[in-house]
Amino acid sequence: MDWHDYIHSDPRILVGKPVVRGSRLSVEFILRLFAAGWSEEQVLASYPSLTPEALRAVFAYAAEGLRDEKLYELATGT
Repeated sequence: MDWHDYIHSDPRILVGKPVVRGSRLSVEFILRLFAAGWSEEQVLASYPSLTPEALRAVFAYAAEGLRDEKLYELATGT
């Protein structure tokens, strides 16, 4: 999956946030929908301009962004 075909950034659209090409739907917004418990079917039904391929590109973009990140174990507070 080459997310570049689906995700782009333009300073004139949402202050340059990465968005799904041809929309004003940011990668962050779509990821937050999934984090809130939305299903793929709900997202696609609510935003008919999105395709299943565009959703996969959102996750591919996020995964690539995290690939070189250093993650640290969070304290559980117990």
